[in-house]
Amino acid sequence: MKFFTHLIKPLLASLLISAFVQAHAQTIKIGEVNSYKAHANFLGPYKKGMELALDEINAGGGLLGKKVEIVSRDDNANPGDAVRAAEELLSREKVDVLTGTFLSHVGLAVTDFAQQKKIFFLAAEPLTDKIVWENGNRYTFRLRPSTYMQVAMLVPEAAKLKKKRWALVYPNYEYGQSAVNTFKQLLKAAQPDVEFVAEQAPPLGKVDAAAVTQALADAKPDAVFNVLFGPDLAKLVREGTTRGLFKGREVVSLLSGEPEYLDPLKDEAPSGWIVTGYPWSGINTAEHKRFLDAYQKKFNDYPRLGSIVGYSAIMSIAAGIRKANSTNTEKLIDVFHGLNVDTPLGPIRYRAQDNQSTMGAYVGRIAVKDGKGVMVNYQYLDGAKFQPVDAEVKQLRKAP
Repeated sequence: MKFFTHLIKPLLASLLISAFVQAHAQTIKIGEVNSYKAHANFLGPYKKGMELALDEINAGGGLLGKKVEIVSRDDNANPGDAVRAAEELLSREKVDVLTGTFLSHVGLAVTDFAQQKKIFFLAAEPLTDKIVWENGNRYTFRLRPSTYMQVAMLVPEAAKLKKKRWALVYPNYEYGQSAVNTFKQLLKAAQPDVEFVAEQAPPLGKVDAAAVTQALADAKPDAVFNVLFGPDLAKLVREGTTRGLFKGREVVSLLSGEPEYLDPLKDEAPSGWIVTGYPWSGINTAEHKRFLDAYQKKFNDYPRLGSIVGYSAIMSIAAGIRKANSTNTEKLIDVFHGLNVDTPLGPIRYRAQDNQSTMGAYVGRIAVKDGKGVMVNYQYLDGAKFQPVDAEVKQLRKAP
């Protein structure tokens, strides 16, 4: 009997391994890393967007004749945890590609990991320019319009205000620092006499709104450029409104027109601010209407910008795999250079010179209607028109 037991155990193990390998061979796995617990307001809708894309892909027969699966891990908004999660997805789950990340410093950590492991990585959300420029590598592509691109969209509106004294407030990490540096550079070029009279850079998620508001008010600026988002933004808006910081002053604010950050403010939304965002209920293009109808039917909810990002990230990967007819990293890199993808915001292209997509953003003002904040007087700006010239990109991008 012992003899048969010794024979059966290795046989069972071999059968299990064989079954696992066969199942994997019939599935394309997308490994996804994100800060779900730390930033649920954005990443809850983002996950729904991914799910909608996955449903549509699999309903259409999958990719390369295989079913597609997304395997997600939470990175706890921590670069080290993100790298460990990515490693586990590669070694244990045997994923074919990587995507995701939200915070800029976390995205940079996975960008470096992708280069070390030579695995294709589509950074869906992080906005830092370094992902495609200074720290860019051939394995990493990025979907959302970068910090530079979105600031460049806002600067013409800021210059039209003809305000001389500007105060700046931003979260003190890569994204905030990058946004403010770009704003200073581009506004100074457009308006040489501009002065930056105050800077407040609280730690991410730990803004002392009363102290920040007072410091900004003490500088007596003509206008304010804000980069805070999420709960930090809500605190600034409430404290600034209470203390009269925004009364009679123009505010230009990055991301503040996104429903994720506008909706929680309800009727406290700061009317008149010039913002980038996503006016989902007013976009009448055919591609957005199709997405909106499908999203509402599946989730009985309206989409946020995160929904667009999650959906478009998975659809981008699917388009790349179809064109490459493979999940091979090198083949994916080749086809992603110049890859055209249809998204709910219209067609985009992944640039060969820096692996950045040309996805744009809506720019408009905030108003309060029916007790909630909405974007008004908005227009969609094509991301392809808000990039540095190729020679400058080549200089910025150290890696080939």
